[in-house]
Amino acid sequence: MQERVPASPRYDTLSVIFHWLSFLLVALAYLAIEVRGPRGSASRTLWMNVHIWAGSLLLVTSILRILWRLYRGAPPPVPSGPLLDWLSRIVHVALYAFVVVQPLLGILIFNLHDKPVVLAGLDWSFRLVGPSPGLAETCEEIHEVLGNVFYGVIGLHAAAALWHHYIRRDGLLYRMSLR
Repeated sequence: MQERVPASPRYDTLSVIFHWLSFLLVALAYLAIEVRGPRGSASRTLWMNVHIWAGSLLLVTSILRILWRLYRGAPPPVPSGPLLDWLSRIVHVALYAFVVVQPLLGILIFNLHDKPVVLAGLDWSFRLVGPSPGLAETCEEIHEVLGNVFYGVIGLHAAAALWHHYIRRDGLLYRMSLR
């Protein structure tokens, strides 16, 4: 299937909203896990709920974002040379994979610990798999390692955008703005 390419060199409004909403949800999930507090504390419960909400919303947002991208397409890439163009594609594929895989791993971790994912404030919970404590620990380790790799890839993505904006001055950063 060939990807549609819009006539405009900018991303459409909904794509921009999905992008920045995804960024905010990842930042919120990161903040929540960093400030969560000691086991058994009210602070930990609160921040773990924030982390779960952010991850769950990120998963939904990411699925909608990917479906929208498949439907709407994306502007053509700003040429940067064969190596950088290839790296850009790899980073974007990795980012899309992370925003789906990380929340799914989080859900699996809860389920493997024999807990449903309960979204605080809603009378709704769900399970994808049954309990398996040993596998849960493995998934926790993977979730943590992937999270750290994810932050590195996000940093690379942001650094590349800033490089385009301040060094190359090619207008790439404006493609993902609402103005």
